[in-house]
Amino acid sequence: MMGLAKTEVKYFIVNHFTYKYSYSEGKKTMAILTEGRIIPLISLLLVWVAVYIAINMGKEGKIKVRRIAGLDAIEEVVGRSVEMGRPVFDIIGMGQFTDSYATQTVAGLSILNYVAGLSAKLGAELIAPQARVDVMPVAMELVRDAYVAEGKLDELNMDEQLPYLSGTQFAWASGIIGLAARKRPAGNIMIGPFWAESMMFAETFDRVGAMQVGGTARTYQIPFFAALCDYCLIGEEIFAAGAYVSGDPSQIGSIAAQDWYKLAAIALSIVGALLSTVGVNIIAELLAR
Repeated sequence: MMGLAKTEVKYFIVNHFTYKYSYSEGKKTMAILTEGRIIPLISLLLVWVAVYIAINMGKEGKIKVRRIAGLDAIEEVVGRSVEMGRPVFDIIGMGQFTDSYATQTVAGLSILNYVAGLSAKLGAELIAPQARVDVMPVAMELVRDAYVAEGKLDELNMDEQLPYLSGTQFAWASGIIGLAARKRPAGNIMIGPFWAESMMFAETFDRVGAMQVGGTARTYQIPFFAALCDYCLIGEEIFAAGAYVSGDPSQIGSIAAQDWYKLAAIALSIVGALLSTVGVNIIAELLAR
């Protein structure tokens, strides 16, 4: 790196954004668009138009989200806890708002708000152990709002129901396993980013007889949820969770627009691959502009 010219700049892509690193300045800046390329600009404009159209269609009731069995089962999980007189756990994982798993954390918080509302309405004891100090205040506020909406704020014990266990992975996991062994919940909902603790949680709650709904976008952890949970949300299904349970037309429209864009990308990839096999590289050349 010592021999590089002062003006040398490198571009690299992380999480769909183009980053520019200047060796002379020693700092990194983010740019959604790269100078000299027109296709990313056109794509971005088309996405904005698609989102606008889809949101308006959602408000008019023209777009529906397909049924997701795992999310439909959440009410059954909470109802089972009420019938058995045992708690229901909701675990949102160890993600933060400042890491690459923030979107999964937000998805988990959306479900926590929904589960808290159901728990307050049906009279279930909700327990949602926390691990991150930046996420915990948001989780507490969402649960409080849910109880207020049901007129059950006096039944909420924040210290007991949303305990902070630890910010260290396995200390937090051990605390939840201990709580599960003592409380013996009838239901467990795990939606968010999970690591090695996913199998520990799924196996522990299965052992105490809890009905489970699990979901994560972390590919390596999905098999554990699929093997031990009664219902499993796979990958990006968790991102549609907030729109699904809330029924908000703007969120539903936004999800639909993303699906349109993905279908267009898939179609373009297939057409490009077929044309490339016969020596026509027009799609590849177009995307490179």
